[in-house]
Amino acid sequence: MSISRHQLLQAFDGLLQPERFKDYGPNGLQVEGRAEVRHVVSGVTASRALIEAAIAAQADAIFVHHGLFWRGQDGRVTGWMKQRLQLLLAHDINLFAYHLPLDAHAELGNNAQLGRVLGFAADARFGEQDLGFAAPAVFDNGQALADHVAQALGRAVTLVQPTAAGGTPPRPVRRVAWCTGGAQGYFESAIAAGADAFITGEISEPQAHLAREMGVSFIAAGHHATERYGAPAVAAQVAAQLGLGHQFIEIDNPA
Repeated sequence: MSISRHQLLQAFDGLLQPERFKDYGPNGLQVEGRAEVRHVVSGVTASRALIEAAIAAQADAIFVHHGLFWRGQDGRVTGWMKQRLQLLLAHDINLFAYHLPLDAHAELGNNAQLGRVLGFAADARFGEQDLGFAAPAVFDNGQALADHVAQALGRAVTLVQPTAAGGTPPRPVRRVAWCTGGAQGYFESAIAAGADAFITGEISEPQAHLAREMGVSFIAAGHHATERYGAPAVAAQVAAQLGLGHQFIEIDNPA
């Protein structure tokens, strides 16, 4: 069975509602390919490796979280950009990309799916554009939570725990907040929302000091590792609804 490119775009837009978000780049169809779509490949980033794998899989469309175009980037089509676009255009493959809308979806988005993988039932949202999720949790301390996250994601994580004064035992974690990818800037919003610990993909220099001074644990579990669940969840649901083939292709990324 096949559907039109426009029907597929309508399905993605209807589910993710990109018009609700102020984003860093264009959401939706970024590169136009063939008019009819039968098979969709999903992945995290529109890298050359993913595009080549999608070509091998005979995909008509690729659905990703990180597309090719971002606000403020150099607009020249040279180097890596030329190589990726050349592959897409030569093989007539559509590229669909959704950034913040994919993070935010209440059931299928990156944050919702990370919560599912970690076993957290979100009961609140926080931060700019309500991208952050929060939930009750029961862990003895930040280290216990970090161990849980590392086991669930199958990779080492970076933990910064609060500085204990006078030998005070580490603070128990009764509420956890998270926001996938490069959301370290949401840490203060998570603290204001009552979190005992915050999970995201990356950490920058200021957050280490804030964690120690504010009494809230910070866990950086990897940008890719925290954002590898939303794209296949959305693409699988849309493909099933429209009668299309779908496969998720994992391109390993240590970041």
